[in-house]
Amino acid sequence: MFLPQEVIRKKREGLKLSEQEINDFIQGVTKDTVSEGQVGAFAMATYFQGMEMDERISLTKAMRDSGIVMNWDNEGLKGPIVDKHSTGGVGDVVSLMLGPMLAACGGYVPMISGRGLGHTGGTLDKLDSIPGYQTSVDEEQFRKVVKEAGVAIVSQTGELAPADKRIYAIRDVTATVESIDLITASILAKKLAEGLDSLVMDVKVGSGAFMPTYEASRELGESIAKVATGAGVKTTVLLTDMSQCLASSAGNAVEVAEAVRFLTGEYRAPRLLEVTVALGAELLVSSNLAPDLEMARDKLMACLENGRAADVFGRMVAGLGGPEDFVQRYDHYLPKASIIKPVLTEITGYVSEVNARELGLAVVAMGGGRRTPTDSLDYSVGLTGVCALGQNIAAGEPLAMIHASTEQAWNEAARMVREAVILSDKRPEALPTVYERITA
Repeated sequence: MFLPQEVIRKKREGLKLSEQEINDFIQGVTKDTVSEGQVGAFAMATYFQGMEMDERISLTKAMRDSGIVMNWDNEGLKGPIVDKHSTGGVGDVVSLMLGPMLAACGGYVPMISGRGLGHTGGTLDKLDSIPGYQTSVDEEQFRKVVKEAGVAIVSQTGELAPADKRIYAIRDVTATVESIDLITASILAKKLAEGLDSLVMDVKVGSGAFMPTYEASRELGESIAKVATGAGVKTTVLLTDMSQCLASSAGNAVEVAEAVRFLTGEYRAPRLLEVTVALGAELLVSSNLAPDLEMARDKLMACLENGRAADVFGRMVAGLGGPEDFVQRYDHYLPKASIIKPVLTEITGYVSEVNARELGLAVVAMGGGRRTPTDSLDYSVGLTGVCALGQNIAAGEPLAMIHASTEQAWNEAARMVREAVILSDKRPEALPTVYERITA
């Protein structure tokens, strides 16, 4: 007989849970036979006692199996099912380009994404700035767009990993979010429910990252690689730099504009290009769409240069309700802030430090991000032309262009940008864009 309190007691005492005990507990979470208090107690016991790797794998699989697990065998797809996930950051617009690039290279990308909270931007919030684009669709339309365009970026449905949705809400109010065991299961339950062949994970490191230290980011990366692979999906993790804005912009509509410019070749920020291609190359190799990383990078760059990736993005937008000519006329469709002007530096020097988290919070302060999950957003606000580490800036030159709805909001964002960017006499040492590659 299954008793939730016995599972909680066992974990509280630091004992190892069996796969059956974990399955029973997660089924109880899904069916509401395990109470909110019991979920909170289980989360707290796990937070303090931790889990062994096979427990993490069992927990992830149980949460994956709490709802539908997509199967693509009957769709007649001519390539592997692949996806990418990021722990989030500032100016992290990678998904909007990488999904279409992977599709243009022969993969199929059913990308379930999330919304932003705190200083990190959410992929769905960016896409919501496109008129008509539907981030919430039924499974039939989701499958249709994946099949026809090669990629669809949408929100989690109630049928996909419902246990995770309930557990996360309780973790959020019981101060148990920062558990590597529970973070791993939460991230992977949704991703593995997509029915993937291969996954690449982008774990951020630096001032704008979710994890507080390099060591914590590395621990999460190792956990994700081992658990996902143990659950049957080939997975590689890259630790990438988030000590400054990844793109040259931060916000919703401004990042969508940068994504389109990237895909069409109008402008590609060097660090953004490096991270996007590095992640894509891992997936092409692990899903047998390229024999090695060098050939994979060549293939990804070719789909940018010949326009196929931009075409895929346009077909995805149209397939999910957006304008048919969005790629050609993105500047016409995207909302624009009423005040767009630069914040200038008063001194001359090299950009020696950037607090990426503060830049993200400047966007939040203008209404471009959420303080609580129910906040509505102003999609037009944000930062563009954000300065980069090592850049030499003279007095009177811009640190960034601020897009705001009011003078008051502009002034507050300007103060935050000035405080986030440190100038000095010496050019700082360049940081790696990709720190480390982790596999199981």
